[in-house]
Amino acid sequence: MTTIRDVAKKAGVSISVVSKAFNNYTDVNEKTKQRIFDIAKELNYSPNIVAKNLSSKKQMTIGLISSGVLNQNEKDNNAFDIFKGVYTNVEENEYELSIFLIDSMKQKQKSYVQFCRERNIGGAILQGIRTDDPYFKELINTNIPCVLFDIIPEKNNELIGSVSIDNVGATKQIAEYLLERHHRDIVVMAGIKETHVNSERLKGVQQAFREYDLEVDKNKVLYADFSEEEAYQLAKAYLETNRPTAFLCFSDLMGFGVMRAVKEAGLRIPEDISVTGFDDVVLSGYIQPQLTTIRQDFTEMGKAAAQLLQNLMENKTCEKHVNVAYELIERKSVGTVKNTSN
Repeated sequence: MTTIRDVAKKAGVSISVVSKAFNNYTDVNEKTKQRIFDIAKELNYSPNIVAKNLSSKKQMTIGLISSGVLNQNEKDNNAFDIFKGVYTNVEENEYELSIFLIDSMKQKQKSYVQFCRERNIGGAILQGIRTDDPYFKELINTNIPCVLFDIIPEKNNELIGSVSIDNVGATKQIAEYLLERHHRDIVVMAGIKETHVNSERLKGVQQAFREYDLEVDKNKVLYADFSEEEAYQLAKAYLETNRPTAFLCFSDLMGFGVMRAVKEAGLRIPEDISVTGFDDVVLSGYIQPQLTTIRQDFTEMGKAAAQLLQNLMENKTCEKHVNVAYELIERKSVGTVKNTSN
């Protein structure tokens, strides 16, 4: 097996110079670095990243721990866009990235700290974690820096950060969009009850309704677990005995399910029933009618999460929560209710 000593010998430099070259030290000139890299490639040598981390003053491996991604709908590319954003930022800043796919059951087998320590993870980005997951409950006492998506921990820990959009503000805006068009009989197609993001979006709807002196009817809040099929089944059953003017959905996928149920009931969108989504997945701009929704930039969220985590790992002073911009995308799935006194 080729060692760093072999590379140094062939390059005619010391082992420390080879080590500095691989660690991008500025006191090794570019010509020497390139010669070392060429020789390393020729000898099929690569530095031991784990050893590098252990000998470094800071650990250079970031773990992206994603829960539930294997259960996602094939129409939903959000997780991939997050991965892309994280990778782009990590690569630019010369950290190492390891991606781990887990579920709630695996979290019960090994603690969050054990998981990270065994893999030499210096900091973690947790995507898809629910507030009732074992890892979430452990985080408040963790000494390993981490960043969460769409969850803001209630208790303070200087090593925990979070990235999201303003879910309350975004859902309030799209609810107001419907209310301004005189919709009053609105069904909320909510996601997973136990998730922080679902709670935040429901708060946004409630705030919008209160500004119109209205209350959200709990019987008109249906929980479809962010599933297209579940939303379809719930909407289909609801439409057998009710005729709301709009469905406000907490994800585009649920919006697709609702639209299928509405069409199968012989009703038109938006003439008879309006539908809104949330996320702006690619298909939202192609389905007929095109879906009015909230656009989230998941790639930008991934970049922001990676940068925030590096700041935490390097003990930099920074805001612990980052809000990424969102945008209301108006398309063809919402109409205005006529013949109303409101």
